[in-house]
Amino acid sequence: MKPDPRLNPPLAPATLHILLALAAEDLHGYGIIQEISRQSHGHYKLGPGTLYDNLKRLMDQKLVIDAPKPSLPVDETRRLYRITAQGRTVLSAEIDRLHNVVREARLTLNEKRPRRA
Repeated sequence: MKPDPRLNPPLAPATLHILLALAAEDLHGYGIIQEISRQSHGHYKLGPGTLYDNLKRLMDQKLVIDAPKPSLPVDETRRLYRITAQGRTVLSAEIDRLHNVVREARLTLNEKRPRRA
């Protein structure tokens, strides 16, 4: 059964990039910003305000949670974030949706269309 697009609307670019950054490992805010820059080859830059607004919303939606902190020095106060199973499901559905968009775009671009007179 195909997912209902009304239940999983397209993700905003910031949301997509944040979930994708967290898919491999737990990260703190600055680590998320760095990973997004790395994954996008510097083409997508996320500022702290946008990042933390989106993280709050993702946490409210239970797509991201606080990750348990490893044993760190006492002065280490960074908060770590982790994608949830539900977050992975949403990310996977978005990747499938984007794959279909790209496939359709390639088919459309490769079609031979008659020239207009």
